[in-house]
Amino acid sequence: MFNSLSDRLTATFKNLRGKGRLTEADVDATVREIRRALLDADVAVPVVREFTARVRERALGEEVSGALNPSQQIVKIVNEELVEILGGETRRIRLAKTGPTIIMLAGLQGAGKTTLAGKLSKWLKAQGHSPILVACDLQRPNAVTQLQVVGKRAGVPVFAPHPGATHELEHPAGDPVAVARAGVEEARQKLHDVVIVDTAGRLGVDADMMEQARQIRRAIVPNEVLFVIDSMIGQDAVNTALAFDEGVNFTGIVLSKLDGDARGGAALSVASVTGKPVMFASTGEGVDDFELFHPDRMASRILDMGDVLTLIEQAEKNWDKDEAARMAKKFADQEDFTLDDFLAQMQQIRNMGSMKKMLMMMPGAQNIRQQLEQFDEREIDRVEAIVRSMTPHERVAPKIINGSRRARIARGSGVHVSEVNGLLERFAQAQKMMKKMAQGGMPGMPGMPGAGGGARKNAKNAPKKKAKSGNPAKAAQELRDAEARRAGAAKALPTGAAFGQQSGEFDPSQLNLPKGFDKFLGK
Repeated sequence: MFNSLSDRLTATFKNLRGKGRLTEADVDATVREIRRALLDADVAVPVVREFTARVRERALGEEVSGALNPSQQIVKIVNEELVEILGGETRRIRLAKTGPTIIMLAGLQGAGKTTLAGKLSKWLKAQGHSPILVACDLQRPNAVTQLQVVGKRAGVPVFAPHPGATHELEHPAGDPVAVARAGVEEARQKLHDVVIVDTAGRLGVDADMMEQARQIRRAIVPNEVLFVIDSMIGQDAVNTALAFDEGVNFTGIVLSKLDGDARGGAALSVASVTGKPVMFASTGEGVDDFELFHPDRMASRILDMGDVLTLIEQAEKNWDKDEAARMAKKFADQEDFTLDDFLAQMQQIRNMGSMKKMLMMMPGAQNIRQQLEQFDEREIDRVEAIVRSMTPHERVAPKIINGSRRARIARGSGVHVSEVNGLLERFAQAQKMMKKMAQGGMPGMPGMPGAGGGARKNAKNAPKKKAKSGNPAKAAQELRDAEARRAGAAKALPTGAAFGQQSGEFDPSQLNLPKGFDKFLGK
């Protein structure tokens, strides 16, 4: 979504690198480029003016002039201001103290409210809640059917007493306000702690439909009114958001279609203009493509600093702890890393979602975006097919896979023999690396047990022998001095001093020895 904006800002900050001091002209040029980048991204003009004014004011102050690295300080200022216009801090759903928590969805038709209702219900279910969906969109044809399908995919019940319109010319039979009331009562009776009410959308700021949304709000008194906005809407996002804020007084914003290729100005404009926080973001078409919106993490993504925290959360949520414990034990016992283990790790990565999305969360991913966009997600399927075409013995001992076996595996997995060869070569390298890590360290890392390079470090730190002088007279003198030092050291050592006593001081009679034992002492 923010690729264009991210590229422009990254290129702007690159021009500041290496400058030990920033002049007012440098700051003005940077702010000018930031302004152009934001306007190109369809950010509302008032938001751009306010944002750039704050950045310029802070950039010309003591905060930057006294910094050791002014260019990094500028990036820090822009990051903090981006976080501010995106809402400042993460805002979560306010749950009701008694009774079910009622969440009402509002927005334009086509913004993705019905799909988002299913995503939100599944996300809440994963948080330990028991949600129910209420179909109050009786206006749009087959909207009720769509909600029932989405609810089934999310594993959440749907309250839909009326089928709604089935085609555009049909007048809806039910009353959306009555359905909303009955849905809340149904949740109380069935002990659901969250009610998600899907309301009808509108093709514009329709006065009649807005009045219907107001009546539903007054009837059910929701704890949260979420305004669902299409992230690809562009400059009109601000006018739409202000109209809905005046009409239903929403409490939070949900950005849908955040995985699109639009410029993304809506996300940066709506929260700043309305003063309402962005709470959630829809990042794909799947029911699981839904996440809590973190302003600081989104600002980091825009500035190409990555979003490692979200990546870690996805890993913790989807990673099989038993499988991780098994691999950790195998690693500690220094057992061989087999192709079965490799396949299990591939399946763990698959469970985390799209590889392309995960890699785009890494810092500096914008530099390799073209390569990532060309990445084929089906590559994991091909690797899995190759491994599954092997016999159990071949997976444990891949060295036995000769030419005929490779040809058989290629036929079984539907790939070329070269792809099988490439996989086996990469696996052999991974196996060597895992073995070296299990032995105590990575190759080339000094000072670690079992690591290469340790001997080199010890040799490097060992005291160097003094070079022999090229002058014959001086070399002879150095030799005599060395012999004298050795002779002095030999005289200083006590004779027979295995236990710190000299032989002359030893008296066997002082020991309590058996009778006749002194003959064994040579006395």
